[in-house]
Amino acid sequence: MSDERSNGMDRGRFLKLGAAAAAAPAALSLTRAAKAAPAPQLEEATIAQLQAQMTTGGLTSLSLVQMYLTRIDAIDRRGGLNSVLALNPDAQDIAKQLDAERKAGHVRGPLHGIPVMVKANIDTADKLQTTAGSLALVGQPAPQDSTVAKKLRDAGAVILGKTNLSEWANFRSFSSTSGWSGVGGLCHNPYALDRNAGGSSSGSGASTSANLCAAGLGTETDGSIVNPANNDGVVGIKPTVGLTSRAGVVPISHTQDTVGPHARTVADAAAILSAIASRTADPRDDATATSPNGKPRPSIPADYTQFLDPNGLSGAKIGALRGPVLTGYSKYTDGVYQDAIDAMSAAGATVTDDVALPDMDEILASSAEIIVLIYEFKRDLKKYLDGRTGVPIKTLADAIAFNNAHADTELKFFGQEIFELAESDPFSDADYAQALADDRRLGGQDGIDAALAAGGFDALVAPTGSPAWTTDLINGDHFLGASSFPSAMAGYPIINVPAGSPFGVPVGISFIAGAFSEPLLIKLASGFEAVTKARRVPQFQATLPDAGNPAPKGSSKRHGLPNRKLPAVANL
Repeated sequence: MSDERSNGMDRGRFLKLGAAAAAAPAALSLTRAAKAAPAPQLEEATIAQLQAQMTTGGLTSLSLVQMYLTRIDAIDRRGGLNSVLALNPDAQDIAKQLDAERKAGHVRGPLHGIPVMVKANIDTADKLQTTAGSLALVGQPAPQDSTVAKKLRDAGAVILGKTNLSEWANFRSFSSTSGWSGVGGLCHNPYALDRNAGGSSSGSGASTSANLCAAGLGTETDGSIVNPANNDGVVGIKPTVGLTSRAGVVPISHTQDTVGPHARTVADAAAILSAIASRTADPRDDATATSPNGKPRPSIPADYTQFLDPNGLSGAKIGALRGPVLTGYSKYTDGVYQDAIDAMSAAGATVTDDVALPDMDEILASSAEIIVLIYEFKRDLKKYLDGRTGVPIKTLADAIAFNNAHADTELKFFGQEIFELAESDPFSDADYAQALADDRRLGGQDGIDAALAAGGFDALVAPTGSPAWTTDLINGDHFLGASSFPSAMAGYPIINVPAGSPFGVPVGISFIAGAFSEPLLIKLASGFEAVTKARRVPQFQATLPDAGNPAPKGSSKRHGLPNRKLPAVANL
């Protein structure tokens, strides 16, 4: 990806670059520059550590931005990671302004001067384009900041750039490849470049893991924060729907969409969440005034880092979920999961193993979630596009026509059958109303809520997914299992934390509880992180080594068939 592309260009050149990205995925080898990455002092540096250095004068925001830019050039561009879609040409000037504020005695807070990335479906009113990875949205930048982008700026963060993603947040085709977009091509996994970075917030997860920024923002409808967090070995917080505003975010579903952080530590993720949470109603997003479980919206904490606790597992009552799609699909995932359960028990938690969601069979048999998403997408996208000017499309029908007209770039690897289904508007208002009620009930009242109540648990835990699969642009993703969908249906939060690394590829576990339970989940997740220290620094291998891998520790309890079909949506 050239510097020219990052800093804005005419539409013709952007389309040509999109064609090149579609035709020639990035090479699967890192250059010497990437292997000997510059600015090694940034590796695993936390937000608090960077802030402390700026406080003492040993570091400036400008120098920090410049060091991250050198790493992006070496690792992402010349090295082929391809996680960064575009760089903010004003980032260094913004950093200078923030340094001047600090020198004058004004520090906005913990994020003052900290460089972060945002997913390319999040509006920023600057020189960065909001494309959702699609050439159909290339044109003029968004006229107004998304609410979360404004909150980051107000907190003093430097928006360093925008990250690659699964195009249209993976809501275009049932046979897509996560991490691929028409604008950016394929984002790779920083642990092994032939492995998938996960989707749809692939670039946010991969760039954060590769130490190309202090943290990133992703979005999730079902799995798109926690899945890249799992594959890329980072912490991912998928917040309660409505805790963070979706105003100015390219939508799938106003019922399930949410925005949350990727970070290398729970503390850093909590710091970002503190900055972007909506504590009062956002007039641009009705969900910020309500609660997905129908109960009164609680008071939102001013600072989520206050809930960090290295002993957070002590005395906790946790239900360890098992069952179809959740476990039994990978002996390596099951082995990491068993080790995680043992670690939680050793840290003072009471863990009840082999817990089932009471309505799992009904969830897997239900079409409620896909009906909700298909019904809302066409309408929500139209509402979003009404606020965009200077782009080629105004409706979903326009997007379909654009893709057909540019099939050599946009449709080279997979189609747009989800788009076409949504455009056909196959579900009636009554179908939607019933599906919406079922969606919330199955994920929440009869699912997560029932499991928590039945066992008297503080939280549930499950494997987030399998080790990253080998990317296959011809046949699409090779998902084996996932645990995000009950929370997605209910609108409830999840936190993924790295838990192990079979063959050097990360696997995470997810902490799950009810609406607005982020304080509890941060406490538990930080306690788990403290006792396991499972995150590993990426090594940017071209592929996995042939050397043997130790057999997984612990048991591998299988439930159902390993190839049990996943829900239709598990990575949006």
